[in-house]
Amino acid sequence: MRINQNTALEGKKVTLVPYTSAHVQRYHEWMKSEELQHLTASEPLSLEQEYQMQCSWREDADKCTFIILDREKWSRQSATEEDSMVGDVNLFLTDPEDPALGEIEVMIADPSYRGRGFGKEATLIMMSYGMTQLGLLTFEAKIGLENKASIGMFKKLHFKEVGVNSVFHEVTLRLRVDEQERGWLLEQTSHVDEKNYDVMKLQNQACNS
Repeated sequence: MRINQNTALEGKKVTLVPYTSAHVQRYHEWMKSEELQHLTASEPLSLEQEYQMQCSWREDADKCTFIILDREKWSRQSATEEDSMVGDVNLFLTDPEDPALGEIEVMIADPSYRGRGFGKEATLIMMSYGMTQLGLLTFEAKIGLENKASIGMFKKLHFKEVGVNSVFHEVTLRLRVDEQERGWLLEQTSHVDEKNYDVMKLQNQACNS
């Protein structure tokens, strides 16, 4: 999705940046993990296929992807952008009959960052972005039944369980954004600063040079 191709969203723990070709090598290394393949229901791809996928996702109007960076690590210039990557968060607009519905996925690929609030903040920021910039009013998350941590996180974010698929061994959770939920979500993300991604990169490169 091109709408976010030059958007960076800076929170307290995470900075969300658009998924570019510069991130593919690290992403490819992550997805060699059998654990991540299982948790994300993904098949392993070659590096060339990953580059093709990145290009496709950038152009597709029904997919919005951000890479999750460790904000502190990247902002203090102690590491490159690629070395600051911890995961990704996605919105899929796949229901032509309901353009206000988005399926949300979040992956914290680096195990050392799990259980520390990075996935929660990234999810909240992505939901706020989907609501304010993409006009989404309903969010769905489909999660493997064994992924108790992820299910618990989404329930803390006011998602309700609406179904279980015994074939795919996954649960579907949903949040409808009424006025109360909208106010809560805006409050939870009031600290987020939207910035120009290209400018942020240039600033970091200047500090590192």
